Amino acid sequence: MNQVSGGRPDRWEERGLREVRIANCSGARGDPGYQMRRQAELGDVDFITGDYLAEMNMAEHAETYRKGQHPGYEPFALQGLRETLQLAAQKGIKIVINGGSLNPRGLAQETMKLSSDWGLDLRIAFVSGDDLFEQVKEDIDKLHSVPDHFDAANSKVPIDPAIQSFAEKPSSDSIVSANAYLGARAIVRGLEAGADIIICGRVADASPVIGAAWFWHSWSETSYDELAQALVAGHLIECSAYVTGANYAAFYEVDPEQLLDLPFPIAAIESDGTTVICKHANTKGLVTEDTVKCQFLYELQGNRYLNSDVTAVLDGIKIDQVGPDSLVHITRVRVTGVRGQPPPPTTKLAIFFRGGYQSQILLNATGYATMEKWALYERQIRFGLGKLDIVDQFQVLEFQVIGVNEPDPQSQLASTTYCRLFAQARTPDLVQKLLKVVGEFGMQHFSGFHLSLDLRTGLPLPFYTYYPAKVPQNELREAVHFISKSGEVERSLDAGHPPQYQEIQVRDDYETVSPVSLDTFKPTTAARLGDVALARSGDKGANLNIGLFVRKSQAWPWFRTFMTRDRLRQLMGKDWSEEYHVERVEFPNLYAVHFVIYGILGKGVSSSSRLDSLGKGFADFIRDRVVDVPTHFLRSSQKTNL
Repeated sequence: MNQVSGGRPDRWEERGLREVRIANCSGARGDPGYQMRRQAELGDVDFITGDYLAEMNMAEHAETYRKGQHPGYEPFALQGLRETLQLAAQKGIKIVINGGSLNPRGLAQETMKLSSDWGLDLRIAFVSGDDLFEQVKEDIDKLHSVPDHFDAANSKVPIDPAIQSFAEKPSSDSIVSANAYLGARAIVRGLEAGADIIICGRVADASPVIGAAWFWHSWSETSYDELAQALVAGHLIECSAYVTGANYAAFYEVDPEQLLDLPFPIAAIESDGTTVICKHANTKGLVTEDTVKCQFLYELQGNRYLNSDVTAVLDGIKIDQVGPDSLVHITRVRVTGVRGQPPPPTTKLAIFFRGGYQSQILLNATGYATMEKWALYERQIRFGLGKLDIVDQFQVLEFQVIGVNEPDPQSQLASTTYCRLFAQARTPDLVQKLLKVVGEFGMQHFSGFHLSLDLRTGLPLPFYTYYPAKVPQNELREAVHFISKSGEVERSLDAGHPPQYQEIQVRDDYETVSPVSLDTFKPTTAARLGDVALARSGDKGANLNIGLFVRKSQAWPWFRTFMTRDRLRQLMGKDWSEEYHVERVEFPNLYAVHFVIYGILGKGVSSSSRLDSLGKGFADFIRDRVVDVPTHFLRSSQKTNL
């Protein structure tokens, strides 16, 4: 990188001679620009990476971008570059982010303007090849088909009827976006050619980290064990502060002051792929075995992690503390034991199509006979819709009662529950008719009825449905492009394709291979599962994953025997449906059991009817269930409140 006064001209001479320090600045589009700047100013790092994209981001802006009403890239990413570029140039830090979203070239051009205005003389590039929108539309018009659904080969996996209908009779007019998940190949090509800043669109979440480590250590395309370790490193740090104290199951053990203004994480990756997860010194938050285990278990598909460059085999993963014992001062955790295999011949293709219109109306009930009140209300609304003969025309019509009023409540809030009336329909006028029916019966309400918000919350809004497909990697045309100060492409480099592939295997799914008799752990005490286990859950399209683990090896034989597929179904209670399918694997070195529940999020995050459409709260629901826990495990965990 070209240096200005006060830089580190020796940094890139150290390339490959030590670990590479990669700091992540974003895990979602709302992460502010100062998080990128802080990663540059608070300590010594070699790369800053950022993941600004979720599965819905691109679809939400696709139509307005094509109409010229949105820049196509993520504004928070531009703000981060605006705040960080000069400091990064001074320190010799390279930046690789996916904030380019639908328009990586546009963000690269804006970044070049900043560089030129400040006299930094940076080499800026962007990655192309993920946007398959026009190709998918053309294939639908010519072939009347879309690529196979990601889970089509598994007959046990339920696919929502709306998604199945789209697959059988796709319409090119309904498509709003189609983007393939790219690997790190174009990133590596760009870094090898001297890029200082690389702007990507829809690359896989971990690809910026993989690309940085791959380039730094000069790995080959078949350094699968090393690439797999880097894949897991990217997975661990790509979610903002999720590994440094956010979304942490045992947050109540931590001084609340430590959880204010959390730092974002750093991965220090050795030449063999061994990774140490850490944070800048003298910052808040915490990096412990437990925070790293929680984040590792987040949004997994099982014990094999598929990526365009490598398949990571996770069964043998080890997560170990490095450093002092004091909870607040633990700042480093080593991750080892991940093995690599060739990547699959296909990569995920996220297709979004117009699903229709949806709305939600929030209504409150206070006090006596709560459930009878909500039963009456549902009957009233369905009666009103019946008069119009439109009840069966809704794709979704749910009356979700949320909360339980306290016995002998000491305040009105403690006596109040609410109902979330959620509806989806093909046309906005059908949703409008629902709103009119709600108004029609508005003065026929039960005693204790009141509104939290006015009825404008029920206005129909368009929603998009997620269709996860597969596209052959050899059909992709992935490239990296360098731009001139005038914003024109001055050089393009083809990323090529992986040298070999390995067919996707049937996902492992098993109960424990070494069960023990639960009777040997008696006596037991009725306690919440969270008293002995931590957990993390999240969304995978229409599916949800949850990983649970115990902290002590003595509890592992009981836990792996206890946490069966049937046990999870039992713990889900009324949330379980026979339409779902569950897969189970174990991570013995982590004392962890992992499940994927297929179909529970319906059509995916953007159009799921579930209040917790991202699945993030599911783990704490399961931990809140009361089960029979061996009494001596409860006694031994009192020191840690677990």
